[in-house]
Amino acid sequence: MNPTLVRWLQAPSIIVLFLWMIVPLSMTVYFSTIRYNLLYPERSGFIGLSNYEYFWTDPAFMPALSNTLILVGSVLTISVVLGLAISILIDRPFRGRGIVRVMLISPFFIMPTVNALIWKNMMMNPIYGLFAVVATAFGVEPIDWLTQLPLLSIIIIVSWQWTPFAILIFMTSLQSQDQEQKEAATLDGAGFWAQFWNLTLPHLARPISIVLLIQMIFHLSIFAEIYVTTGGGPGVQSTNLTYLIFTQALQGFDIGVASAGGVFAIILANIVAIFLIRAVGKTLTV
Repeated sequence: MNPTLVRWLQAPSIIVLFLWMIVPLSMTVYFSTIRYNLLYPERSGFIGLSNYEYFWTDPAFMPALSNTLILVGSVLTISVVLGLAISILIDRPFRGRGIVRVMLISPFFIMPTVNALIWKNMMMNPIYGLFAVVATAFGVEPIDWLTQLPLLSIIIIVSWQWTPFAILIFMTSLQSQDQEQKEAATLDGAGFWAQFWNLTLPHLARPISIVLLIQMIFHLSIFAEIYVTTGGGPGVQSTNLTYLIFTQALQGFDIGVASAGGVFAIILANIVAIFLIRAVGKTLTV
């Protein structure tokens, strides 16, 4: 086919994708440089980088940034480690393996809001939640998870939903692993850990990178779980950047400052993605 014709056929989709990405980003950058409060729209005007300065000097900014990094790092670690362990465990044939696989990946398809409500009311409620019932049965004082350990609670809730995603990717990748290599390694006397470090882990290097990148993008924008369970509190103990931007935009009605926070979040996501992919790539290819 003529290359010129191919370019013309590709042009509409590329243009639509370009507009889909550039227009919202351009509007966000524009709003971040003007004073624009929904309560006082007549006072709008260009103020340069003042919105960025206001966002960065907000007392809640550093706790929100710290919570965001802790939340993302913890969920990535838990989901990848558990995902690897469970995927390798169910990779061996056993009766009912198909049903077990479906049950293991099913939490991933639950809506974040529903997931948060399940954990808030059925698991972590200090009076009738499952954790409270178990603690009472053992004579231990129940913990009010969402009040005493808010950030850890969010980490548990998000990890429970996203570990099945890692299981799904790793489980699919393990099916394409060369079984002859494993059989040869077994005949040579290689144990489980030797096969894992030298065969399985290098084979899963690219799937692990994909899981980390995709989850990192989504975890930087976690909102529903925090909004439904802790509301960012107590204080700002479970507030992340996304929730801080929400409070600036829809509770403070300050679109300019919220847009500045959005631009910062985009920059942070790109920096973390580049660092994460390079670090993981070097570690798994050594």
